Amino acid sequence: MEEAGDDGSGSVLIIGHDDVRDLLAGREKEVIDAVRRAYVLHDEGRSAVPHSVFLRFPGKPRDRIIGLPAFLDGDGDSDGTSPDSAAAGFKWVSSFPGNLAEGLPRANAAIVMNSLRTGRPEALVEGSLISASRTGASAALAASVLLEGTPAATAALVGTGPINLEVLRFLAVTVPSLASVTVFDLLPERAEEFTRLAAAVAPAVQVSAAATIEEALAGRSLVSIATTAAAPHMDLRHVDPGAVVLHVSLRDLEAQAILDHHNIVDDADHVCREQTSLHLAQERSGNRDFIDASIGALLRGTADFRPDPDKVTVFSPFGLGALDIAVAQLVRAAALREGRGTRVEGFLPAQ
Repeated sequence: MEEAGDDGSGSVLIIGHDDVRDLLAGREKEVIDAVRRAYVLHDEGRSAVPHSVFLRFPGKPRDRIIGLPAFLDGDGDSDGTSPDSAAAGFKWVSSFPGNLAEGLPRANAAIVMNSLRTGRPEALVEGSLISASRTGASAALAASVLLEGTPAATAALVGTGPINLEVLRFLAVTVPSLASVTVFDLLPERAEEFTRLAAAVAPAVQVSAAATIEEALAGRSLVSIATTAAAPHMDLRHVDPGAVVLHVSLRDLEAQAILDHHNIVDDADHVCREQTSLHLAQERSGNRDFIDASIGALLRGTADFRPDPDKVTVFSPFGLGALDIAVAQLVRAAALREGRGTRVEGFLPAQ
C-alpha cells in the first residue's frame, strides 16, 4: 500500500480519470454519505469554504474557470487513509460549452489535496468525475430530504448532459420510488442519446424524451434543471404546486419565480453571487428573506421548514468546495487502500 502522508520524500500521488472512475464505481451510497457529512460539518462550522474565484474571458461570456478552495474537518485517522479524515485542497474546474461541438467534455477539472501538517501537495486527482458525482449526490440527497413523506414516482430532467445523468444515477439510490423520468433538451438528439445512457445508470427507471419543456414538466413531483444557461430563461408556471425543483445550474429561473416560491440553499453567502437566479432575486427584493433554510440545517434538524403545498420548493446548491474535498478524500483513501494511482517521485523538493 502507498504511504499516505507527506513524508518529506517529495512524491505526489496522481489519480487519473480511469482510476477515479473505477474507484467511484458502485460507491453511490458512500458518495452520498460523504456529501451528507460535508453538509452537516459545514452547518456546524467545521469547514472553511472561501468564496470561489471566477476566471472569465473577454468576448466569451459562456466560458469560465472556477477555483474552489476548501477545508473539511474530520473524525478519521489523520494520515488520510480514512474517508472521514480532515482534508484540505483546491478544485480548478473549467466550463467551456463549445467543447461539446468538438466531441470534448464541457467541464474539466483537477483537484489538489494538501497535507494538513505541512501544507505540501500530496495528491493530484482528476476532478471532472468527482465534480459530477458530488453534484448528482447533493441534488439527490436534497430530493430525498425535501420529498420526505411524499414519494416521487415521476420526475423531469431539463438538460441532458453528464450532470443530469449523475443526478439520475443518485436519485435511483435516494428516491427508490422513482419509476419514470421524462427528459427535455433543446437538442432532441441529445435527449434521445440520454435515454439510451440512462438504461445503464438507472435500469429500473423508465426514461423517455419529451418534445416540449411543458410536456416534460407537467405532472412531475420532482424536477432537475442542469443546463449551460448563462441567464434566466424559465419560470415555474408549468411545475405542479408542491413539487421539488433541483435548480442545479443556478441561472435558469427568473428572479420572480425564486421570490414567489420556497428556497433551500447550501450556503446563502455563496449562492447569492455571480448573477445566479438567487443573486438577481436578492437584487430585486433588497434582502434574502426568500431563503427558507439551508440543506445542512435540514439534515441536522435545526431548521423549522414547513412548505406551503401551493408553492414549489426550489433547491439551489452553489456547489461548495467542501463537497469536492469530501469526495476526493473518499477516492484518495480508496486509492491508497487498493494501491491505485501513480506515485511521481521528485515532484516536490525532498527533505
